[in-house]
Amino acid sequence: MLHWCYFSCGETSVVHHVDQQQIEVLLLPSKSPLLSSSTQHITYSMRDKLYYLMDRKNLKWLSLAVLVFQTTLLVLILHYSRVQKVDGPRYLSSTAVVTAEIIKLLTCVVFIAHQHSWNYVGFWNEICTECYIKSKDALKTAIPAFLYVVQNNLLFLSLSKLDAATYQVTYQLKILTTALFSVALLGKKLNSQKWISLLLLTVGIALVQLPKDLGKVTSSTTKLSISTDPERMIGLLAVIAACFSSGFAGVYFEKVLKGSSVSLWMRNLQLAFFSLFGGFFMVWFYDSKQVNEYGFFQGYNSIIWIVVLLQAYGGLIVALVVKYADNILKGFAVSFSIVLSSLMSYWLLDDFQPSLIFAIGAMVVIFSTFFYGYEPKQLPKVVQLES
Repeated sequence: MLHWCYFSCGETSVVHHVDQQQIEVLLLPSKSPLLSSSTQHITYSMRDKLYYLMDRKNLKWLSLAVLVFQTTLLVLILHYSRVQKVDGPRYLSSTAVVTAEIIKLLTCVVFIAHQHSWNYVGFWNEICTECYIKSKDALKTAIPAFLYVVQNNLLFLSLSKLDAATYQVTYQLKILTTALFSVALLGKKLNSQKWISLLLLTVGIALVQLPKDLGKVTSSTTKLSISTDPERMIGLLAVIAACFSSGFAGVYFEKVLKGSSVSLWMRNLQLAFFSLFGGFFMVWFYDSKQVNEYGFFQGYNSIIWIVVLLQAYGGLIVALVVKYADNILKGFAVSFSIVLSSLMSYWLLDDFQPSLIFAIGAMVVIFSTFFYGYEPKQLPKVVQLES
């Protein structure tokens, strides 16, 4: 849907068409009935400048930069929240996920209401139309929500069957499965340079996330390999299935976002709503006993609430990245943030010692990131003129 806006510029008049998605990102109401006509012209002129600055290409790189910052900060604070000394029981990760989804849902409600200039009738009509009347379309977001629940359970299973090194290395296959589904579902074309970059990124981030005591893990795993081969095979199959689930869910949600005129905030509202069912299931399945004993918000403090807020708004940032960039670039951004958060953990928390393997992996990640985006300059063709 396009908004056609009339701008008065002296004696000339210019008609601009403005993508509605840009209006939604800027969070500006589409109408301002309380303003005078002269003020309205000034407001529209300012909006026009904002639209020029916040075009699709700028939003693409801005959203990726914000994702790197958010993910790095989340990893650092999340790690600190798990190691800080607390009196009483620690907070439950499952309840933090549910709380983050509730905050995300309420945030989307606020944004949608703002787009309607806080007009109750228009707001309620959009909610009813997109969530009830068009229920079949809304159910599209239930698929990635369900797959994320499946993915989390598969990861829990794989962690119980595999050592940390095998798990971390194997789980990086999600980078390649995301690329495969991008080609299959979205028709994305990747040349040999792109595929080499993705392979390098997979290897690099696997090296970065290898545990420091790799030798001990490898030796102990070798000793137990004869008796635990079936268990390890189950763990490997679980983590590989999680990689495919992650890749498909991410690309499918990208297709849903880019393939319809439904607003970004409405899609996030629908996704958060369906994700709550899976979130509450995880709380019941894994932590129901502790919740009954100590309460849903056990162990919550200011640090935990920061983690929850970062998790909630991180989901919205990911949606922006998927909308204006793609899942492959999101993978590069997240991988780069893992390297950055590891270095920040070394400098700020003093609980990480970089190894040679980490340094090699970090250089491979950085190189693959630049190599993926590198486009050689094409020399102009020389045309010979007949004399």
